Amino acid sequence: MKTEEQNTMIHISLKDVVLEGFLHIPVHPKGLVLFSHGSGSGRLSPRNNYVANILQQKGMATLLFDLLTESEDKIYENRFDIDKLTQRLIKTTQWAQEHQQTKELPIAYFGASTGAASALRAAAFFGNTIKAVVSRGGRPDLAMDELYKVKAPTLLVVGSLDTYVISLNQRAYENLKCKKKLEIIPDAGHLFEEPGKLREVADVSSAWLLKWFEKIIEGNV
Repeated sequence: MKTEEQNTMIHISLKDVVLEGFLHIPVHPKGLVLFSHGSGSGRLSPRNNYVANILQQKGMATLLFDLLTESEDKIYENRFDIDKLTQRLIKTTQWAQEHQQTKELPIAYFGASTGAASALRAAAFFGNTIKAVVSRGGRPDLAMDELYKVKAPTLLVVGSLDTYVISLNQRAYENLKCKKKLEIIPDAGHLFEEPGKLREVADVSSAWLLKWFEKIIEGNV
């Protein structure tokens, strides 16, 4: 039995590439949250690392990894290739399901910006296997055709000043058939850079993820 936290730099070997990531596992993890980053972002994202740290404090394991290799990320179009990003997230999820340290843990997704679309499409692929999804300032509308297949309880978080993205999230929200919530953070913009706003995102996200992880522990799902 593991008696201390573990922080590990990992290499995820897929068919054609090797993706780099950071795996953090607390002593008694309630579940594993995979981060699906937005365009031009990756495992070093300061915002996602901030949120991940809060989730870790709440007892959740986290996996922040690059969906694109360094050379792939230099090709601008790859950042918006939702098909490619979704397949990378699916393959990494399957890696986590087989990895010795994580294979027993329930899995959830945290998607940011365009990464929210790949998270929702991967959740649609896995069905009930994915226990929850959080979208931060996301573009769930880019997964519109598959939203009706998402079974994981889904939280959409948007800043109140991000009016265009709010409208996109409202459209996506209407198409989700799962348990769902749209959370609008007051006085926050797209990146939640205003003082205290990213902490609000982390708090509502951790509460949502814990709610569904703990239902598994209680045997209610």
